[in-house]
Amino acid sequence: MPELPEVQTTVNGLNKNVIGLSIKDVWTDYRSVSHVGKDNIKDKIFFANFRRKILGKKILGASRRAKNVLIHLSGDLTVLIHMKMTGHIMYGQYVFNKNLKKDPWQAAEKDGPLADPYNRHLHLVFSLSSKKQLVLSDMRKFAKVTLIESKNPEESPHLANLGPEPLPKEFTYAVFKKQIMRRPNGRIKNVLMDQELIAGIGNIYSDEALFRAHIHPESHPAKIPEKNLKLLYPAIKGVLKKGLDFGGDSTSDYRNIKGERGKFQAEHHVYRRAGKPCPKKGCKGKIVRKVVGGRSAHFCPVHQKLFK
Repeated sequence: MPELPEVQTTVNGLNKNVIGLSIKDVWTDYRSVSHVGKDNIKDKIFFANFRRKILGKKILGASRRAKNVLIHLSGDLTVLIHMKMTGHIMYGQYVFNKNLKKDPWQAAEKDGPLADPYNRHLHLVFSLSSKKQLVLSDMRKFAKVTLIESKNPEESPHLANLGPEPLPKEFTYAVFKKQIMRRPNGRIKNVLMDQELIAGIGNIYSDEALFRAHIHPESHPAKIPEKNLKLLYPAIKGVLKKGLDFGGDSTSDYRNIKGERGKFQAEHHVYRRAGKPCPKKGCKGKIVRKVVGGRSAHFCPVHQKLFK
């Protein structure tokens, strides 16, 4: 699932490429009987109203809240996109082939990054005034797309219960400690990923931060020594900033707005490195993978200490 660095990379791309453009048409093949009556485009009635409201609107800018992309439009409207497991947003020129029942939208350039096989699962297409398209590729069709008011986005039920953002200066060590101690007996891996406590951290960056702080992912926050918490706090900021610097992580499906891979996967110390030697200098451990609270955790069982 795209995490804070991937979502922010997408937002940065949107702000460089689509501000000032108008929405000329919207197409989707998202449909789900389990979403009937819900406020997202997988309900056909909601999509019809969604389309009607945003046609002709101008894109004013984009921002991020947690793992949500917020595309701000004229008329006090914001399109909220949560890319979920396999979603990513791209911008380019596409053509519609009505003879194709599956994946009818095709990248106009057959040899460029938009033609990457990971980029072909287009289920939402905004046709813009530039004669290009803003598209959502989502192989597993888990993404959420809805419409909220721009003036009070935090009051939307889609954003109301999110924790603080970890990168601003307002996210101090005191705030960090207060948030994780709301789950004193939880497992720190899952606590870091709880979006009501801290917004934007997922599997990849929690593993990498815990490695830096020498903390086992099953440790309880209340039992972790202060010295390790003081390592974990900057580790979180550090790995997230590094993820941004490298354009996100494309271990799986994620691609940026141009359809290109990020490069953070080349910087992993533990994530998806099970069986490989621990890269910490002087440590003779090997990276292991273990399911922690239903999520995969990758860590060194030698120098990452269990505090329980």
